[in-house]
Amino acid sequence: MASMVGVGLSFGLISPPKPLKTNHPTRRMVVVRAEGGTINPEIRKTEEKVVDAVVVTELAKPLTAYCRCWRSGTFPLCDGAHAKHNKATGDNVGPLLLKKQ
Repeated sequence: MASMVGVGLSFGLISPPKPLKTNHPTRRMVVVRAEGGTINPEIRKTEEKVVDAVVVTELAKPLTAYCRCWRSGTFPLCDGAHAKHNKATGDNVGPLLLKKQ
């Protein structure tokens, strides 16, 4: 028990690392997640999954999928998390696809 307390105390005494000095302003990350039930309450509900594609001339990759369900572990890119969300909630949200022309 004493060793656990010692570990806890030493853990509390560790100071955070000092930020690197750069010419760039500090970047902050904000995590945003949609909570609750469906994300798409009324748009094209007759479709199994709402997916929109946009053709763009200047893209590095031939196809990029962007998340619209807010549950992707790779947000803003889609990782397919909408499939689990749709199954659990009956929603029909899908990714935004950017296609290279």
